[in-house]
Amino acid sequence: MSSAVRLIRSGTLSDVAEYAYAATAPADARFVFLAGACPLDDDGRTVGVGDHAAQAAQCVRNLLVALRDAGAGLTDVLSTRVLVATTRQADLVAAWEVVREAFGDHDVPSTLVGVTVLGYDDQLVEVEAVAAVRDEA
Repeated sequence: MSSAVRLIRSGTLSDVAEYAYAATAPADARFVFLAGACPLDDDGRTVGVGDHAAQAAQCVRNLLVALRDAGAGLTDVLSTRVLVATTRQADLVAAWEVVREAFGDHDVPSTLVGVTVLGYDDQLVEVEAVAAVRDEA
């Protein structure tokens, strides 16, 4: 089944951004609003303590599980927000590169944000997403 999501690229905005500037879903799509995927293992422990890239990778793994459980996949994602607990741009980039690579050609509109603190002990990264799927008849 093909994705209901259509990525929109701007011909007038800078092409420096590594993502589409907008995305749409048809009226008959079911929206899936995902909680922030955290860098927790199956036992609820924070993985990759001190490592932004390792935590981003765990967040992506957990995001994929949540999407699957909701009947969606990565290509059904409309947008993401990547939260990184840091004041250093290099840390944001390290997390972003992991998330960006996971999405490949499905380069959805995204926001990358540096924040003061996240909810779990030693947590440095969290990835939120919104998806849209068409259920089979």
